[in-house]
Amino acid sequence: MIITLIVICEVGFWVLLAGGLSLRYLARMPRAGVAVLLLEPVLELVLLVATAIDLRNGATADWKHGLAAVYVGFSVGLGHSMITWADQRFAHRFAGGPPPVKPPKYGRERAVHEWRTAGRWVTAGLVALALLQAAVWYVGSDGDTSSLRAWQSKMLIMIGINVAVAAYYSLGSRRAPDA
Repeated sequence: MIITLIVICEVGFWVLLAGGLSLRYLARMPRAGVAVLLLEPVLELVLLVATAIDLRNGATADWKHGLAAVYVGFSVGLGHSMITWADQRFAHRFAGGPPPVKPPKYGRERAVHEWRTAGRWVTAGLVALALLQAAVWYVGSDGDTSSLRAWQSKMLIMIGINVAVAAYYSLGSRRAPDA
């Protein structure tokens, strides 16, 4: 059930995104488009509640429950930037908007860009870690929480990789070639 709900939430994310942007740019109904886009967090809330109910009803905490927590964490940390990314492209393609902004390639600007990107991933990882820890506490000492702990380890690794990449660009960012 949890996996099916995760798939439904992911498909729902893209359907709501396409619907909201279509209303905003194609139908020229920006308020309705924003209203549809604001429904996106409801999907994650439904997944979170369903996961808690599943655990409360005696399900053994396994990788599916961990994946649900990670999915919600990634939606919180990366959802807004994904919507902004899609909005720029949709506006450019269908509404005569400016071309999408490309990330800088060199120097300090590239390092700042990488730290912002890492910040979003770190936020996603921290939210997932918090939700996973809440699930561990919810299950309690009587249940097996090893799969949830495994997801926590993966989130820590993911955070470390993103910080390392941002640090690399801060310490060794390339200079623009001479014209």
